[in-house]
Amino acid sequence: MVYRFNNPLGEMFREFESLRREVDRIFEDAGLGRLTRPFSRFSFLPGWQARAYPLINMSEEADAFHVEAMAPGVDPESLNVSVQQNQLTISGEKPAPKDVNAEQYHRNERAAGKFVRTIQLPTEVNAAEVTAEYKDGLLQVRLPKSEAAKPKQITVKSA
Repeated sequence: MVYRFNNPLGEMFREFESLRREVDRIFEDAGLGRLTRPFSRFSFLPGWQARAYPLINMSEEADAFHVEAMAPGVDPESLNVSVQQNQLTISGEKPAPKDVNAEQYHRNERAAGKFVRTIQLPTEVNAAEVTAEYKDGLLQVRLPKSEAAKPKQITVKSA
């Protein structure tokens, strides 16, 4: 972004922009560039925050994890949920509106296209018992913990 001001305020913006670019470069050099990019229309493109969509909430209870993924407008037929060891992968495709040409947009903030998000789970889950349901734009996944990951209650004997 280039600011074209010929006054002290414009000079201040140029300095801030220069500082922002330098901080971005430091994060890129450290391999953390993904953290500096805001959620944008490029979130569906591989290499540009491919894991930023769908937005999720994850909770845990004694015997299972619950993941709620916000995915409005996604074709349920395109959704794919898979589990391998302690990783949950959600992928799918959000179709672009067909009745509007790109030249007609004044704003276009809702991205469309393919997406993939992989979520690291704290422990392994029982992949055979994972269930997923998509309703009203919300994907709900229940991931039962594997027996080895469940806490064991140990009885303490008194002497």
